[in-house]
Amino acid sequence: MDKVVVKDIYMNYHSLSNSTMAINNISFTVKDGEFLSIVGPSGCGKSTVLNIIAGLLKPSSGEIFIDGEKVDKVSSKVGYMFQRDHLFDWLTVLDNITLGLKIQHNLTEERKTKIDQLLKDYNLWDFKNHYPKELSGGMRQRAALIRTLALTPEVLLLDEPFSALDYQTRLNVSDDIYNILKKEGKTIIMVTHDLSEAISMSDRVIVLSNRPAEIKRELEISFSGLECKSPLKCREASNFRVYFNELWKELNS
Repeated sequence: MDKVVVKDIYMNYHSLSNSTMAINNISFTVKDGEFLSIVGPSGCGKSTVLNIIAGLLKPSSGEIFIDGEKVDKVSSKVGYMFQRDHLFDWLTVLDNITLGLKIQHNLTEERKTKIDQLLKDYNLWDFKNHYPKELSGGMRQRAALIRTLALTPEVLLLDEPFSALDYQTRLNVSDDIYNILKKEGKTIIMVTHDLSEAISMSDRVIVLSNRPAEIKRELEISFSGLECKSPLKCREASNFRVYFNELWKELNS
């Protein structure tokens, strides 16, 4: 079943003197529970695609559907994780996580129970009353993810979620976040510049061209369950290098 449908999306940016085409006729679907990554050259419009799916930007033409319903405003079914965790330093971890629900006047006992369970499941329970500056980069990212999951989205958009972390932390956190997302059964669309990250975490990778962005290639990713139990382990799989080379050639052609 298709969870997300992106249909015939065009995006033009207008100024007083000219018009610039950013996205040129992009269409794709994402199945329920699928992990899709989008890669492409810097500035090609990857984040613009996410913002349109989220309802934050209105395309010049084209349509977005989630569960068959047209998206024409910010959807409660969509959660968004940005490059930075955007945790408020003056609030505790728990207060950061519950802030959105408090603003919505939707912090019910059921939601509180769910948040408590997420904190326990993902090893932040003992740090719920700590402040962000007291956490490691990986712990901050987990806190940001729990804050997003607390809103019970069905589709998660990830915009370079690990780019602010050092390489070692990035590898470990991508494993953590992947396992959390799979356990929660979410549909994921991730933008990344890191080909290894895209291959190791995704069921499918879409390659965009230079601006105006068009889809150059869609690549299905499949690893043996015996050799790939986590994104980090997938990097050791026999066909990982094959996928990497195919994407590398596509980006540089």
